[in-house]
Amino acid sequence: MTLILARLILTSILIYSINMTKAPLWLPAAEALELMQVRPQTLYASVSRGRVRAKPDAADPRRSLYHRDDVQRVAARTRGRRSSETVASEAIQWGEPVLPSAVSTVAEGRLWYRGQDACDLAQRATLEDVAGLLWESAAPRFAAASSGPAPANKAATPLQAGLLALAARAATDPPSRGRSRSALQAEAADVIGTLADALLGPSASQGQGAHLHMRLAAAWRRPRAADVLRRALVLMADHELNASTFAARVTASTGASLAACLLTGLSTLTGPLHGGAAAAVQALMRSVSTLGSEAAVREWLAHDRPLAAFGHPLYPAGDARCTALLDVMELPPAFAELRATGEKLLGEAVNIDFALAAMATVHKLPADAPLMLFALARTVGWTAHVLEQQATGQLIRPRARYTGPGIAR
Repeated sequence: MTLILARLILTSILIYSINMTKAPLWLPAAEALELMQVRPQTLYASVSRGRVRAKPDAADPRRSLYHRDDVQRVAARTRGRRSSETVASEAIQWGEPVLPSAVSTVAEGRLWYRGQDACDLAQRATLEDVAGLLWESAAPRFAAASSGPAPANKAATPLQAGLLALAARAATDPPSRGRSRSALQAEAADVIGTLADALLGPSASQGQGAHLHMRLAAAWRRPRAADVLRRALVLMADHELNASTFAARVTASTGASLAACLLTGLSTLTGPLHGGAAAAVQALMRSVSTLGSEAAVREWLAHDRPLAAFGHPLYPAGDARCTALLDVMELPPAFAELRATGEKLLGEAVNIDFALAAMATVHKLPADAPLMLFALARTVGWTAHVLEQQATGQLIRPRARYTGPGIAR
């Protein structure tokens, strides 16, 4: 009996080993979720934090595959000890997706637009090409606005002009709910044209039939910067469910006009932790010019000021968008010195905000050029998410976990 039992155990071990050998290394989302026994947003959160590796599915690049070993390790740690409230709370932290989306994703250190590498697209595509890809339509043209009232008040800055222009349209344009996808796509091109006119001012009439990067180069009188402007616009067209995109989707879920959705996104983008980060890099560079790179970095750290030029949670090995942009520029000495000093002291690579600030310096662009580029590019992504949200027909309405005073009985 002992011999028979030993043989049975040995056979079981061999069968288990064979099955483990044959088990696929990369799992589709359904299998990963089944192993982890969690909601999709928790899986996406684990990917964003670097706990679970992910890559596009070769058979369908719109979908992702997840590393089996990582999934099993996370499942072993979390199974049976997390409430739904905890999962929901963690899923809405910085930069982590909370909604399913086929528009874009960050996986394996790269940014993907509907399964296509954004850095590869930046080598050849225009923002209009990317709009066609993300909107699943023909490439639009962001011509001069053909409808909508002009804002009554004269704006002091391009950003003020852009906000006023979108607000004027948001007050009069029809709701997005119940309208066809093609109608919304046409309106989006028109609304983005309105924003471009407002941001670029009187010079927006130059090159009306040209691509947006050509209009920017003409408006800023920097024709040699046209190609790098094109690349920057493509690289910033979308970035998963970041703060401004999520805000735009929430607005879209109410059925508000497309202009209202883009206004929400632009308003959120203006925050210093989002689209305003390049301005923080420019401020850091002013300190560098006065103190030198190491003294400036140490002073900022001593005053607990975030160094917006370095690091990105979704790119632990370095921001791929930044690399794609810096590859076509020669860094000025001050920027090169800051890059070397910061990466040594912080252990973090420079990011897209550093690259945008450097680009503005190299090509002598207006000080607010990084934010303007960010805003114009991201309208394309916001629109794609608005279209996607409208297709669901659902209202985004999270619940709050109350932490206030006790309720009187």
